[in-house]
Amino acid sequence: MKRAVLAYSGGLDTSVTIRWLVEQGYDVFAVVVDVGQQEDVDAIRERGVLAGAAEVRVLPAVDRFAGEFLARAVKANALYEGKYPLVSSLARPLIADEVVKVAREVGADAVAHGCTGKGNDQVRFEVSFGVLAPDLQVLAPIRDAAIPREKALALAAEWGIPISQVAMAYSIDENLWGRTAECGPLEDPWVAPPEAAFARTAAMSERPSEPSEISVGFERGVPVMLDGDLTALPDLIRAVDALGGRYGFGRVDMIENRRVGIKSRELYEVPGALALIAAHRALEDLTLEREVAHAKPAIEQRWAELVYDGLWFSPLRVALDAFVDSTQEHVSGEVRLRFSPGGDQFVDVCPLCPAIAVDYGWIKEGSPTSPTVPNQRRRRRRGLASLFDPRRQPPDEPVVAEPTRRDAAAPSWRGRESRHASLSQDTPTQYAGLVNGPPGRGLCNS
Repeated sequence: MKRAVLAYSGGLDTSVTIRWLVEQGYDVFAVVVDVGQQEDVDAIRERGVLAGAAEVRVLPAVDRFAGEFLARAVKANALYEGKYPLVSSLARPLIADEVVKVAREVGADAVAHGCTGKGNDQVRFEVSFGVLAPDLQVLAPIRDAAIPREKALALAAEWGIPISQVAMAYSIDENLWGRTAECGPLEDPWVAPPEAAFARTAAMSERPSEPSEISVGFERGVPVMLDGDLTALPDLIRAVDALGGRYGFGRVDMIENRRVGIKSRELYEVPGALALIAAHRALEDLTLEREVAHAKPAIEQRWAELVYDGLWFSPLRVALDAFVDSTQEHVSGEVRLRFSPGGDQFVDVCPLCPAIAVDYGWIKEGSPTSPTVPNQRRRRRRGLASLFDPRRQPPDEPVVAEPTRRDAAAPSWRGRESRHASLSQDTPTQYAGLVNGPPGRGLCNS
C-alpha cells in the first residue's frame, strides 16, 4: 500500500484530508509538529486516529522554532506589510522539514498538506517540499478536489470526525509567535471582529486596572534575559506574550495582500511578537550606525516578503540573514516594557555598553550618556557583560560585573535619556519618536 506523510494540525481541513487519502488507498502518517500551539495534543492525536491515520506522531520543535526561526525574525524586525509578524509563515518551512524527515524514515511515496487553493500555505509547503524532497509526490486533496469549507464540515460529520466549535466558525492557526483567525464572520471587513474570535488577548472588561512592567535583555539582537535572569527564548516569548495579552495588546485586524493574488481579512493576536520587535527596534535606534540604520529597513521588508512568500530556503534569504547578523554586533542591552490599561504602552531602552558608542563617536565624551559621567547606565547584566571587548572600554572605566537584578530602591529610568517606542492597544504596530517628544508618531504614518 502507498504511504503518505501529512502535515497535520488537527483542524478541519487536515482531519478531512486524512480520511480522503485513506479512501484513495494510502497509509497516512499524520505528523503534528509542536511549535508552541496552545492546544490539547492528546485530543489532536485522538482526532487523527478517528479520521483513519495509521499513525499520529507529535514531534517537539519549540526550541528549534524559537532558535532558528523566531530569533532571526526579531533581528530582522520582520513585519509583513508593516503589521504581520509572520506567525504561520515562519512555522511552515520547519513543519515541512520535519514531515520530510518522517517521510524518509517510513519510506513514503508522497507528502501531503490540507491547504486550500486560496491561501499562502499551499505555496509555502510546496516550495519547501520541492527544495527538501523533489522526488516525493505532493498531495493536496482539499485544493485539488475543490473541497469548500461547507463540504469539509459535512464530510467531517459524515465520517464521525469531531471538530471543535471554534474550528467550525473560524480557520485557526497558532504557535509560539501568535495566533491567526480567518473565515466565518471575519469575511466581511465592515463587521468588527466578535470577541469570541480572540483567545490570547483580553477583552476590555477583563484587562488589569494598573500598569505592569517587564525588562528584556538582548544579546546581539536576540532576547536572552527577563527581569535580569537568563531565560530560554521560548519561555521569554511566552512571558511577554502573556503579559501583553492580559492588557489586550497585540491585536492586528488587517486586509492582507496574499501571495496568491487576493486580498484577505486576517485577525492576528501577537502581543509577544509585536512587543519584542518594538523593543528590538528601539534598542537598534541607540546602537546602529547611521548609514546601517538607514539601509536596514529595506532589507527587513525584503526579508519579510521572502518568508511570507514561502522562500525560507532561498539563497537570498540566507544572504539577507548574513547582512542582518552583521548589524547586530552591538545590539545588546536592556529594554523595559510598560503596559498600561487603556493607554499607550512604551519601552525604555538602556544600551549595555555606552563606551562602544563613544568609540564610534555617536555619544560625545562628557555628555549625559557618556560612561565618564558616574551612575549613568553602568549596570552590567549577567551573561551579557562578557560580550564586550575590555579594550573598547575607556582606560579609567574597567568593566565591572554587578548584581543581576535592579535594586528596588534604584532611581527610575524615567529621567534618563532613552528611546521610547509606543505600543498602542488600538494601533499595535505603530512606534513613537524620541523620548520627551509627543508620542504617537508611528512607523506607519512617517
